[in-house]
Amino acid sequence: MSRNTRRLFLKTAARWTAAIGAGSLMPAVLTGCIEQVAKVGGALGASTGLITQQNADSLVKTTQAVSRTFEDITPEQEYYIGRSIGAVILGKYPPYNDSAANQYVNRLGQTLSRFSDMPDTFAGYHFLIQDTPEINALAAPGGLIFVTRGILGCCPHETSVAAVLAHEIGHVQAKHGLRAIQKSRITDALLIIGAEGAKTLGGQNLANLTQLFEGTITDITQTMINSGYSRSYEFEADQSAIKIMRRVGYNPEGLVDMLQTMKSKLVANRPDFASTHPNPVDRIAEIETTLGSSTPVKEAKERQARFQAALKTA
Repeated sequence: MSRNTRRLFLKTAARWTAAIGAGSLMPAVLTGCIEQVAKVGGALGASTGLITQQNADSLVKTTQAVSRTFEDITPEQEYYIGRSIGAVILGKYPPYNDSAANQYVNRLGQTLSRFSDMPDTFAGYHFLIQDTPEINALAAPGGLIFVTRGILGCCPHETSVAAVLAHEIGHVQAKHGLRAIQKSRITDALLIIGAEGAKTLGGQNLANLTQLFEGTITDITQTMINSGYSRSYEFEADQSAIKIMRRVGYNPEGLVDMLQTMKSKLVANRPDFASTHPNPVDRIAEIETTLGSSTPVKEAKERQARFQAALKTA
């Protein structure tokens, strides 16, 4: 990707992320990211009145390539897309104001991510609890992972918390977020952006391109929150979770324990895990096929003690 195209991309991402973050409660994990994006966008972004034909041609080529596949998106671009989406997710539910609980989830998540097939992302993995009783978990591209108090309430022990986080890490390493973007209206939007960039180069047209990009990010986020990933992606993330848990030393039966508890707590027709994920019964059947004969979770006293101490108020 050319430097000019990257400048346009970063500038647009900076505007969008800053716009979402303004006036909302943002956790420390995102605040620094937003400030950094704004600085990069301001320093590198070309003046709207000085867009050249070369810039436009480069933008067209990039958007055409991206509309065909997301495999060529760089880790840096994935990072900015993920942060933009993450800011929107935080607009739905605020962060849970409990540093001990968030530190615990982050320590556990960071350990699990090191044993994944994608241990490193552009800016690393970040884990955050959202303050809502809704049962849900979301993974934005680049490694920003959200879990709700509701889903943590479905976890009877640390091993089941590890299962939730490992499942979301599985989504990140498989780039399911970017693949979901490919299936949304982003393809048409990017083609429109490319066409407009080829026709006109004025400041207002660049502003329109930015607006289109912003609308696309909103569309992507709505798809992730309201529709969820496909059944095949969820089953794939479960398989990844099993592998990650085994590598770290957690009993993958913890995933079944969590799903069994969740099954009893899900409420029909509520916009939470039930509306965005396959039925827990189906997932359990698929998981048990993989596990075969396995032993129930017998949590170590030390693990259970730190689990209860960290999440006692969550």
